[in-house]
Amino acid sequence: MYIPKPFKVDDWQEITSFVARHPAVDLVTVGSDGVPLSTLLPCVWDTSNLSENKYGTLITHISRGNDQWRQISNGQIALAIVHGPQAYISPSNYSNKNTDHKVVPTWNYQTVHLSGTLEVSEDIELLRKIVTELTDFHESHRATPWGAHETNPEYMEAQLKGIVAITMTITKVEAKYKLSQNRSKDDQRAVASDLSTSAKTEEGVIATEMQRNLHQG
Repeated sequence: MYIPKPFKVDDWQEITSFVARHPAVDLVTVGSDGVPLSTLLPCVWDTSNLSENKYGTLITHISRGNDQWRQISNGQIALAIVHGPQAYISPSNYSNKNTDHKVVPTWNYQTVHLSGTLEVSEDIELLRKIVTELTDFHESHRATPWGAHETNPEYMEAQLKGIVAITMTITKVEAKYKLSQNRSKDDQRAVASDLSTSAKTEEGVIATEMQRNLHQG
């Protein structure tokens, strides 16, 4: 991923927290015919098994009916893209818009790219573990969490047969927060103020992230 220095994020806690807040990835692979394939998949990033040049494990599952998994060979390198909020940035927010007029629109966003090697498995017990972990993660904030064990056993077995496990051993982590850091502080404040009035939820989130970044700076 192209990351100019002002937009690069290195803080490990910030990166892992970002993925936890946006727990789904576009899993991008290339088939044997050279054609790229991508599927949006819910995920959990397990960072309990860190080691040199390995940044934990991404766990997920894919529908058995989705041909992408059949195009994956174990050990194949893949990319998982985590999308955050994004927003159009109008040049009308810049202080020099009426002086030298050297302004153009741009796009602010936050994203994390996770790269690594894939393993595909049809093992039912591994699938049960993955489904349980995914469910527990997403239910944890609820007042009365629902558990996978509450499903009718026969129904659960049938559902597990309809999916395939995918795990990624992560070997590269890239994080980019493009929040107008290449502009002056006044321009950043103007952009954040403008976005904070937007009716678009994502633009409001970008405004909050910009304000947070300004306070940290």
